[in-house]
Amino acid sequence: MSTITAAEPAEDAANGVSLYRAIWRWHFFAGLLVIPFLLNLAVTGSLYLFKDEINSTFFGYRYSVQPAGEALSPERIAEIAASAAPGSTATSYKDPVLPERSAIVTLSSDAGSMLVFVNPYDGKVLDVVGSTDEFNYVVKRIHSLAYFGTITNRLIEIAGGFAMVLVVTGIYLWWPRRQTGGVVSVRGTPGRRVFWRDLHAVTGAFAGILIFFLAMSGMPWSGYWGANANAWLAEHGLGYPVQLWDDVPKSRKVTEDILPNSGWIVEKAPVPLSDIAAAQSGKPIGLDKAAEIAKRLGMAPGFDVAIPSDETGVYTASLFPDDLTDERTLHIDQYSGKPLIDIGFDQYPFLGKAIEWGINVHQGQEWGRFNQLLMFATCLAIVLSCVTAVIMWWKRRPIGRLGVPPMPPKPSIYYGLWVIVGIFAVAFPMSGLAIVAMIAFDQIVVRFVPLLKRVLA
Repeated sequence: MSTITAAEPAEDAANGVSLYRAIWRWHFFAGLLVIPFLLNLAVTGSLYLFKDEINSTFFGYRYSVQPAGEALSPERIAEIAASAAPGSTATSYKDPVLPERSAIVTLSSDAGSMLVFVNPYDGKVLDVVGSTDEFNYVVKRIHSLAYFGTITNRLIEIAGGFAMVLVVTGIYLWWPRRQTGGVVSVRGTPGRRVFWRDLHAVTGAFAGILIFFLAMSGMPWSGYWGANANAWLAEHGLGYPVQLWDDVPKSRKVTEDILPNSGWIVEKAPVPLSDIAAAQSGKPIGLDKAAEIAKRLGMAPGFDVAIPSDETGVYTASLFPDDLTDERTLHIDQYSGKPLIDIGFDQYPFLGKAIEWGINVHQGQEWGRFNQLLMFATCLAIVLSCVTAVIMWWKRRPIGRLGVPPMPPKPSIYYGLWVIVGIFAVAFPMSGLAIVAMIAFDQIVVRFVPLLKRVLA
């Protein structure tokens, strides 16, 4: 016969308080560290969602044309573009996605890479801009912080992992515990802290899944996790179908080395080599023929064609469109015109398709305007969550102190949480290690340094 003592409910209550405080403290520290990064991601991400509208509105002079008769050939357009920058060489050609769009030629020279926008009907050069100066490229690089170097790019990867932690811990903190407000309603007025607490909690609760999705689907672009995930998928037959390259000579270049845009799954896939023996007896088929072959094989409008830079190179046509079923990469022998590799979305393994789908939704492309507005609303929710978090903290902080949530009454509660952090660190090493360092600092340094303990209280 067992006996329930009064100490057992008290111990359960103490464990509950300790767990709540530990998670609240984690949530606070994670938010404190990543709010600036999340604001950057939300603002630049919003801009990138509307890149087509921005191009048409602010840069229409380089993107929009009036159809007039038959379009010039790709080779002629590439020649016109090269003449706009003497000493340069055309490295890729972008087929107009619509009759009302310009053709874009990428040039390479000692001064760097540049984009030349050409009216495909009359051959007029509409604009010349450095590849790294183009507005959407700059926005994308600031979005990932790669614009400022490798270290900052790693920080944004850590922030992405922290965003997932914030969602999970935030849902735990929001979870109803007999309170009458702050679950689906907002109490008080803007002058009271409870108003901002409830607005923060309700916004996070309703947008949490979408914020988690944005953080997760953004990971493939990260410098460390993304590169290693791509390599692991390819090594285990879960990325691009490596068997397609079994009987094809391969170069040391990968798809992203020769094209400005390609699908994530194939960007690290090796570029095949043209038949070098044919170089002794034949002539290259030329850009016109390569573009014609791509179209004949069903490549949808708007594809890019990489132009061979040497006698072993290939013409590579690639399309990363709004409609994933049209995503495709085609490598063509520059002498025979033979398709060496032809891979489309329907040939990707399940995980490859899932990642590409996630990327497409992340960029607001999968379901048209609805997808675009849904991701924009999620970005607004991130901004609102960040702003309400800062205001809520500012209203509750004690004078002269940071106002960190108190440590849990029972430090042993961290043991189980350490296991969870360890699992997370394996899945997302950069973010996981940062969390380990954060908790170690909190538990080892702060606990035993009186000044820090006072400030971080």
